[in-house]
Amino acid sequence: MNSQIRSRRCILMLFLMAAALSVASSRDQLSTRECEALGFTGLALCSDCNTFAEYVKDQELVSDCLKCCTEDSDDETSKVTYTGAVLEVCMRKLVFYPEIVGFIEEEKDQFPSVKVKYVFNSPPKLIMLDEDGQEKDTIRIDNWKREHILQFLQGKLKDVSVQ
Repeated sequence: MNSQIRSRRCILMLFLMAAALSVASSRDQLSTRECEALGFTGLALCSDCNTFAEYVKDQELVSDCLKCCTEDSDDETSKVTYTGAVLEVCMRKLVFYPEIVGFIEEEKDQFPSVKVKYVFNSPPKLIMLDEDGQEKDTIRIDNWKREHILQFLQGKLKDVSVQ
């Protein structure tokens, strides 16, 4: 009888530990609103964050990405590429985004398939396009540094001609 009580206690302890771990991991996930504020609306799969980590060496940014992602079953999605992109931003708000201004003025010409579109009151975002020129994914880039934009586009755009 004593061994039955011990085994039940052991099972109960394992159950409680598993429950505590799931609560702790759920705290690590950010809400949709928090993720959007960080600029991760288009990076929904964790494999995208892993690919992102290959190009962007900012651990805090990668950590935020991982807090906003959804596990995926097929790692092939990390190899998704696009034929073009639209960098959409409000011209009046550009003063608040010097990194994006720097990219537009100095690096944008390296990416002939990226167009800049000024839309009133739009937060800075990359709209990724498929082969038919249709919108495939949208990624907010409010807090991205210029080199992060460069690295992301170099990894995700087909036939990138870097000068």
